Amino acid sequence: MATAAANSGLANSRSLYDRLGGEAGVEKLLVSFYSLVLADAELKPFFAKSSMEKLLRMQRELFGAALGGPHVYSGADLAKVHAGRGITPRHFHLFRQHLLTTLQESGVDADDIREVVREITKYQKDVVVK
Repeated sequence: MATAAANSGLANSRSLYDRLGGEAGVEKLLVSFYSLVLADAELKPFFAKSSMEKLLRMQRELFGAALGGPHVYSGADLAKVHAGRGITPRHFHLFRQHLLTTLQESGVDADDIREVVREITKYQKDVVVK
């Protein structure tokens, strides 16, 4: 009979990407997440001229790579893409809060939520640029 500690170790040996449901799970989270982001009056203007198809494709790659999935991010340098857009620490905080809400409402484990937020927050320096 396996112990809880052994089960926990087994679960943590899988990538965060896999624990979130792999490609289908991450896709579902991204769609839910961006519905919140685009409903936010402060964030919506940043996406007014964006192709949602392209944005979701790039986010699948970025999130997939960041969360240990089989993806490689093929998009432009994040700092260059976000330069001059006026994205402030507050905007990134709102973005992160919508991610947190999405993960919580999707029933993601609290430890996995912390790990997702930690991994995505690593990109803040590339998004909040002058």
